[in-house]
Amino acid sequence: MQSLLKARRSFCSLNHLRRSSTFILEDAKSETAIERSSTFIHPTAVVHPSAVIGEDGYIGPFCTVGAFAKLGNGCQLHPGSHIFGCTELGDRCVLMTGAIVGEDLPGRTVIGCNNKIGHHAVVGIRCQDMKYKPGDECFLDIGDNNDIREHSSIHRSSKSSDVTAIGDNNLIMGSCHIAHDCKIGNNNIFANNTLLAGHVVVEDYVHTAGATAVHQFCHVGSFSFVAAGSMVSQDVPKYMMVAGERPELRGLNLEGLRRNGFTGEEINGLRSAYRKVFMPTDTKFKGLEERLEEVEQNEKLAHIPSVHSMIQSIRASFQQNRRGICKFRLWNGI
Repeated sequence: MQSLLKARRSFCSLNHLRRSSTFILEDAKSETAIERSSTFIHPTAVVHPSAVIGEDGYIGPFCTVGAFAKLGNGCQLHPGSHIFGCTELGDRCVLMTGAIVGEDLPGRTVIGCNNKIGHHAVVGIRCQDMKYKPGDECFLDIGDNNDIREHSSIHRSSKSSDVTAIGDNNLIMGSCHIAHDCKIGNNNIFANNTLLAGHVVVEDYVHTAGATAVHQFCHVGSFSFVAAGSMVSQDVPKYMMVAGERPELRGLNLEGLRRNGFTGEEINGLRSAYRKVFMPTDTKFKGLEERLEEVEQNEKLAHIPSVHSMIQSIRASFQQNRRGICKFRLWNGI
């Protein structure tokens, strides 16, 4: 996750970009596309002469490309899509009809290669945080191979010292929202209407079902699953499954672990550790920290890296400025 915090100052294949020449239409009513540095630009598109346009792309009818935009090679702008502000697109990015990327604000939006922005999605615009001060720089960095579907919205950071960051290979389904200063890892799947409030951290290989909402500053650990309709107000530890309107831990995300190549030994170790922490059988009550230490000192479990990772994920949720973990339905006194 630390790598996501680094602003992507360099950009895919920007060394292959070259500033395009300015063309003057002799016939303003012409319906023939204009060739500009081997990128075809429809005559109804508004492309600023200062924009940097890559090779072998396509800019369709009624599109807008602002003065500070940089497009990589092979980018496609479908009719009625727009790029504003200081915005960079890597190679082979696609904007579907009605998509809007960037805004004329201080700061920047940087999007990597092979990303697809769906119909009427809005990416890289001003945040909805009341603490944002007009004129402050704000940032959004998105990696490679992300599929951002129709009507989704992704906002820039709320301040110059932070960044909204999204990694690689994420599927963000229709009408999802990722708010300011969120940190999203790699290979996640957000089902329709997943809503992430500000400063949420989602690690890797997380799967949310539809109509999920996550409270500000919550952390959702790697390989976890959030069931449909959940209103997550506390952290979801790694490898776990939560469900319910105010979600509770419902065991491990076993299907997700199997699909992602966890071995039988790892899964059995995680199951054993989960039972010791959340389903103790001894009659003598032990606090959470005691149960975590018991797992760490267990000879069979201590050498399994995924078990250690799960324990660390639980502990981290109780550190200062964190929200604790979702409750377990059989817990007593915690």
